[in-house]
Formats: sequence, C-alpha cells, structure tokens
Amino acid sequence: MSERTAVIASRVGLHARPAGIFVAAVGELPIEVTIAMAGEPADDAMDASSILSIMSLGASNGDTVVLRAEGNGADEALASLVKILETDLDAE
Repeated sequence: MSERTAVIASRVGLHARPAGIFVAAVGELPIEVTIAMAGEPADDAMDASSILSIMSLGASNGDTVVLRAEGNGADEALASLVKILETDLDAE
C-alpha cells in the first residue's frame, strides 16, 4: 500500500471548492484512495472520492492528512493528489 502525507494549503482548509476539486481528481483515478488526519488509525480513513467524507474530515489550513492507495499507479496517483492539496486553491 502506498502512503503520502500532505499539508493542506488552501487558506480556509478543505471547504466546498477545494474539496470538490480534490474529489473530482480522485474520481478520475482507477484506484481507491483513502484520506485521514495524520495520527489517526488507518482503520478510520475515509473514502477520498466522497465529498461528504472530505467535508466531514474538517481539515483546516496547515493540517496534515494521510492519503493511502493500493494498485497499479498508486504512487503516481497519490503524488498528483498531494500536489492538489498542497496548492492554495482559494488563491486561484
């Protein structure tokens, strides 16, 4: 299983717009991706393709999240998702 951490860069965290952009990117992937706040057990990870899961995560600016995925292309997929999370999508 591949795992990456990301620090949330959007100024107001993973609210509607950044969460929507992130979920859309996850939805285009052929693998399942989970997300959790850093320090939480892997069993508590949520489906990263669900806007409700992302919104309920409550990730704020500067929080660290952990992304996990398994399968062909998981490392590349997670790298692209980390780039999204570590971009201030509110500034664009």
